[in-house]
Amino acid sequence: MSEHDERHEEQPASGNRLRKELPDEVPAADVPMPRGPEPDAAPALTGRQRLVKGLWPPRVTRAQLIVSLLLFGLGFGLAVQVASNSEGDSALRGARQEDLVRILDELDDRTQRLEDEKRGLEKQRVELENSSDQAEEARRQTVEKERQLGILAGTVAAQGPGITMTIEDTKGTVEADMLLDAIQELRAAGAEAIQVDGVRVVAGTYLADSGKGVSVDGNKINAPYRFKVIGKPQDLEPALNIPGGVVQTLEKEQATVTVERSSKIVVDALRAAKRPDYARSSSR
Repeated sequence: MSEHDERHEEQPASGNRLRKELPDEVPAADVPMPRGPEPDAAPALTGRQRLVKGLWPPRVTRAQLIVSLLLFGLGFGLAVQVASNSEGDSALRGARQEDLVRILDELDDRTQRLEDEKRGLEKQRVELENSSDQAEEARRQTVEKERQLGILAGTVAAQGPGITMTIEDTKGTVEADMLLDAIQELRAAGAEAIQVDGVRVVAGTYLADSGKGVSVDGNKINAPYRFKVIGKPQDLEPALNIPGGVVQTLEKEQATVTVERSSKIVVDALRAAKRPDYARSSSR
């Protein structure tokens, strides 16, 4: 046998050996199978698609709507103002020098007039305030003067510190002139208002004997005689108790005199205001 024949016989043997080395079957688990799309899975969205989905349809709240309207109105107003200023600037920018000088002069004149008017109004305000204060002070003084004159004339009631003097006349020996002396002594001591048994004593008061009593301005009063006097108690009481004075004179007539000081005496007997027939005020 030749060398060529020997190589030819050896080839089938090596082929059989290769077939034996390869496995007859490949397991199904080891072979990857192509996977198709799952029927229930949602398709993935891109970033742009997610942004569009979040912005549309728009969700506007009431507060956002109000803010939007306010911003729109503010922007519109600013635009109108800017446009007006632009028109004014354009008009001034195109004006001649003579026109600009005239406009400045007019503005200066208007400013001066406004300043003068302001000073005039301030002066009027000060005058009105002073006049009001003076009128109020005059009114207050008038009311106070009227009250004082009313007290002296007996047309208004009065109250204040003073004394109460009571004269007991069991013997009926007290006469009108004795009571008049008591009134005169009280006036000299500073009495400002006097009332005797419900009758107001004024500048024109007169006293007269009336049977067993006394009449004051035509009004009959009987003992005990009660004097209500407004004034300084420290002056009124000593004036009645001076030696040979009112108290000693009445006691000589067997009358009993009691004087009490008080921090509040009310004189409420009033006299009707009488208009003089002939006398008139001389002030103009």
